[in-house]
Amino acid sequence: MPVGTFNALESPRFGFRGTGFVVGDGNLLITNAHVLPASTVVPAPQLAVLVNPRGSTADVRRATLLQTDRVHDLALLRLEGPPLPALSLAEPSVVREGMDLAVMGYPIGGVLGYSTVTHRGILASITAIALPSQAARQLESRALAQLREGPFEVYQLDATAYPGNSGGPVLDIASGAVIGVLNMVLVRGTRESALSNPTGISYAVPVRFVKEILALPR
Repeated sequence: MPVGTFNALESPRFGFRGTGFVVGDGNLLITNAHVLPASTVVPAPQLAVLVNPRGSTADVRRATLLQTDRVHDLALLRLEGPPLPALSLAEPSVVREGMDLAVMGYPIGGVLGYSTVTHRGILASITAIALPSQAARQLESRALAQLREGPFEVYQLDATAYPGNSGGPVLDIASGAVIGVLNMVLVRGTRESALSNPTGISYAVPVRFVKEILALPR
């Protein structure tokens, strides 16, 4: 679902920033850490999620940040209101190169309306990477310790994605369970070329890191 900020005095009131998906008890949502507004913004914007964006009862749910894992580019939010249908998380051991997958999200934000888009692809490679932080001051002690341990594995996907897909679930087509969280798209040239000439190469954070952030005290 669309993740962003809410300000009743702005137009539009909902400011789209990326994609997220519901897990756990139905009031928890996973997205990318880089989807969140910069921590230097004062006053801090109100986080929000757009629920049922295509329906006649679309509403904005306020959200609270519970945990951030900037090393693995993940954030955990709690949503206000009644629980929502949650996605199941796959066991990391079932993930393998060559498996069929689907990537869901909101490419190009609300330019064409908030309609969920699904792209099919395969898991091309399980490769090592070290994700950069948005700023050095955002590297808390836990993040620094993990970076010192060296790169960690991410999933390289042969699947088309665009700006706005960040934070969306990567699903095992066979089971429908989440195997990862989309967080990067390979871009050749300018950012605009990601729309006009997509590379079809994307990257996702493995589901095991989602399970780790869910297990943290909150």
